[in-house]
Amino acid sequence: MDALLYAAGFVLFIVGILVSIGLHELGHMIPAKRFGGKVTQYFIGFGPTVWSKQVGETEYGLKAFPLGGYVKIVGMLPPDAEHLADEITYDADGNQVTRVRKSNTGMFTQLISDARAAEWELVGPEDSGRLFYKMPPWKKVVVMAGGPSVNILIAFFIFAGVFATYGNGGDPKIEPVISQVHACVVPADENNRVCTDEEIRTDPTPAYAAGLRTGDEIVEFNGTAITGWEQLQDLIRANGDQRAEIVVERDGERMTFDTRTTVTPRFLTEDAEEAEPVGFLGVSPTQSPTTGGPLYTIGQMGHMTVDVAEALVTLPVKVFDVGQAILGLEERDPEGPISIVGGGRLAGETAAHDEIANQDKAVGFLLMLAGFNFFIGMFNFIPLLPLDGGHIASALWEAVRRGFARLRGRPDPGYVDAAKLLPIAYVVASVMLVMGLVLIVGDLVVPVHLES
Repeated sequence: MDALLYAAGFVLFIVGILVSIGLHELGHMIPAKRFGGKVTQYFIGFGPTVWSKQVGETEYGLKAFPLGGYVKIVGMLPPDAEHLADEITYDADGNQVTRVRKSNTGMFTQLISDARAAEWELVGPEDSGRLFYKMPPWKKVVVMAGGPSVNILIAFFIFAGVFATYGNGGDPKIEPVISQVHACVVPADENNRVCTDEEIRTDPTPAYAAGLRTGDEIVEFNGTAITGWEQLQDLIRANGDQRAEIVVERDGERMTFDTRTTVTPRFLTEDAEEAEPVGFLGVSPTQSPTTGGPLYTIGQMGHMTVDVAEALVTLPVKVFDVGQAILGLEERDPEGPISIVGGGRLAGETAAHDEIANQDKAVGFLLMLAGFNFFIGMFNFIPLLPLDGGHIASALWEAVRRGFARLRGRPDPGYVDAAKLLPIAYVVASVMLVMGLVLIVGDLVVPVHLES
């Protein structure tokens, strides 16, 4: 493995993720500023500050650990409406001089009070009309949905570009053109095994015995015109061990072959656990990536949405399995979740792999980057704080609550106090931190490798 190519692939992937994170945060910051909000910080990464620059009222910078990013929008949490006048006072120069905190005995109550007080340390009297919590609900939704929507758009444009040019190998176009004629009949669970000379002599497949060749396009089977591989496969399986008249097109000419299909156990679906006896000819079809435009891409991303939703539901269990693998209690699932470190390693292995064409390497890198963006976008729409979806859910609930109040002629119930949901946010953030650390350690100790 070429170490230089490996390092280049790893670094390129990490840079791609960092750019995606930066664009995600721009998706929050730009609409927030357009709506008059005050954004004091825009950072990529967490931990100690590596570099920063003040531009106007916003500090832009990089932090040491590139595991995310954030923008600081002032006024995310409303003050306690009942005691607002007692909590915040200013002197003649506009400096905050008094912050009265109520005495709290509960742990979560104190956490909420501290978070609220910390939020309002950044607020001056001139910011009254620029606070996030005072924005109309629809503006809050636009600001908070902007970040994950950018990730999904990045994924869409990458997928659309790849599908329109290279094609979608995950949704191959299967044609009734022979890509391989199997020489002998082997058990279903040994499908890729090389036939011995004895097996070819004593038990050849009907296709091999009849003289079919690679490149032949099967156009008729027992008088039925063939329009696709699945139709042909069904006809072969239903034919049992009966006579088969096969018409193929070879080098622009039609040729007819007489043979008899045989019956052998086959797995009828990819996830079938038992093989079933069916008619068998002994040919494999030609598969090629399916190309398509924007509508095709949208359809494919619709299928991906279902897959990602299922993955999110099982994510805690999958991460637990990674923890088991770290302890040596089970094997690492190659189809399980990975961290940004694992993604970088796979990108590096792909770049350094001698048997992968450069075009395929580029496509693999782009699809991996698109997949990460799509997952990040979907993950952030989960309606739990501190994720963007939690703030979106709060804004929508505020709109619904105020709408019902207007319809029923009741007083405006006011802003939804997201601070009351902070206990949930702390729990969710702790779980996310633990899962992230487990995946990073797993990708260092028991990494997922590129299949050979």
